[in-house]
Amino acid sequence: MNGPQIKGNPLKISVILLIVSYILGDFVLPKYHLMYFIQLIGVLGLIFSVGIFISGFSLFNSYGEDPLPTSSTNRIIKTGIFAYTRNPIYLAFVLFLLSMFLVFENVMYFLSAIGLAIWLHHWVIKAEEKYLQQYFNEEYDRYMNSVNRWLFF
Repeated sequence: MNGPQIKGNPLKISVILLIVSYILGDFVLPKYHLMYFIQLIGVLGLIFSVGIFISGFSLFNSYGEDPLPTSSTNRIIKTGIFAYTRNPIYLAFVLFLLSMFLVFENVMYFLSAIGLAIWLHHWVIKAEEKYLQQYFNEEYDRYMNSVNRWLFF
């Protein structure tokens, strides 16, 4: 069975949004100065998002699974970070962009994070979930009922 039918690569789109946000936010749009404390939260968010990404990516590799969303899969990973969120790598992408906004006061990072989250939620995650429900049936339903899609919802 082939993987879910997803148009676009979330990693490539996240990197493109990061670059476009930097260019527009630093050279076109005005900056909004934030307090030092908020920038510190942003730095911690960057560290946390990289940790989430590495944890999720490492688990994919340790189980011999391909993290590309269009690839087929042989199992549902339910351990490690996947016990807290069904989509840790996507969560890391969005959190990274939000943290970049807090650190660099560039509103384009914020807008990109919102746009990326909407795209991931509606056009990537839902396609993956449909595929996984067809392939794993009740096992995936139990996983969906016990672990949130993102982190808090």
